[in-house]
Amino acid sequence: MNKNIKYFAAIMVFGSLWGFSECIIGPQISDAGFPSGALMTGFFALFFLTISRLFYKKRGMQFGMGVVAGSLRYFNPFGGCHVCSSIAIVAEAFILEIIFDYLSNVDLNQLKSLTTKVGLGVVSAYSVYIGGTIVTQILTPLSYNSFYIENLFLAIPSILADGLLVALIGAAVVPITIELSRFDLKLADKLYYPTTAGITGLCWIIVIGNFLLL
Repeated sequence: MNKNIKYFAAIMVFGSLWGFSECIIGPQISDAGFPSGALMTGFFALFFLTISRLFYKKRGMQFGMGVVAGSLRYFNPFGGCHVCSSIAIVAEAFILEIIFDYLSNVDLNQLKSLTTKVGLGVVSAYSVYIGGTIVTQILTPLSYNSFYIENLFLAIPSILADGLLVALIGAAVVPITIELSRFDLKLADKLYYPTTAGITGLCWIIVIGNFLLL
């Protein structure tokens, strides 16, 4: 089949898995008293965005995944602001897309130095979390015509501090993800499309079902 169809299927399945984790796992983490925003970005967002880039090496996939995950997150009844979370997800994907595009001449699968891989994880995770949060702090109030620049300035120190935890997580997640990407997990087309469609559909059914039941 056409490669574009394969890329589209990958965007849907990875974006849906990311959105599913945000909708179903995220609330459980928050209810347990842990910083769900930092943990979801550091572990799940960074993993899904990075592994998809390493497997497919296709520009635009990460942003597409963000749109899918953000759309799925919008249906989740948990939390007080669905728009905030959806904007953050799309912004995080867009920022990592820019980082990967900047590194387009580097084969990330072949990185040997642990220091380089850890550094990439720290910079990527911190940039994604900080950037996504700041974008959300700007666009969400603007959508309600209530943006005040002084509120953003007051929030920045806290955002920068919260990003340190995400950076530490990224220092571990990215090197591990790079190692995992070296395994040959390719599926034949006759298995690839039914598998991706099934996983995508299951994620949406569970999340929307959860929305309708609560």
